[in-house]
Amino acid sequence: MLADSHCHLNYDGVAEIQGEVIARARARGVTAMLNIATREREWDAVLATAQREPDVWATVGIHPHEADQHTHIDTARLIERAEHPRVVGLGESGLDYHYDHSDRARQQTSFRAHIAAARQTGLPIVVHTRDAEYDTYAILADEMGKGAYPGVIHCFTASSDFADKALDLGLYISMSGIVTFKNARDLQAIAARLPIDRLLVETDAPFLAPIPNRGKPGEPAFVADTVAFLARLRGEDPTELASRTAANFHTLFAKTVA
Repeated sequence: MLADSHCHLNYDGVAEIQGEVIARARARGVTAMLNIATREREWDAVLATAQREPDVWATVGIHPHEADQHTHIDTARLIERAEHPRVVGLGESGLDYHYDHSDRARQQTSFRAHIAAARQTGLPIVVHTRDAEYDTYAILADEMGKGAYPGVIHCFTASSDFADKALDLGLYISMSGIVTFKNARDLQAIAARLPIDRLLVETDAPFLAPIPNRGKPGEPAFVADTVAFLARLRGEDPTELASRTAANFHTLFAKTVA
């Protein structure tokens, strides 16, 4: 039993062969896939896949790169769309100062709107952060002070200190194929010590294919390779780690079992 907690099944390169991609995932034991939205025009297609495939669920949200183009998306709009039974999370949202495709203040406003929606609905927020560790934590902590909300730091690549702070806030941490890369020693050290009850795994497909699939478009099937690597890294049984991370997925995204 495996869960891919973050993939983009409606992105170019995957959407055209979506059925084949999902079939290959199932063949490798993937029993749950979370199809992530990044902009409003994707919402209907992302949701349609989740409605068609019983082991696929959806999020609604606006990626920080898209914040400038979605000033009309507020907490109320997110909550409205999150009422659908196949929508189980908000995001991905957060801060990305690496590319600065959107104004930083606008990213922060959008991020807070998503957190407010998570607080009001009880659905987890899927957090993207890149080169914005300080501000990401400041907003997460400030918003947690207004009332608890669930969430996950997706595709974790931040510092050990940020990992500890995220865990202290009650958030989950998701490891992608990056953890398998040879130059990811610092990330591997963090992954080796994360508490088992807060660990998720993902592919971020069609990106970040793990070893031994580097150079290929990512697919949810490859989450099995990331779990195998993590099991070796942590000295754990791969079947047990697969089951525990899948159970964590359904605990966090509780609407998947509602």
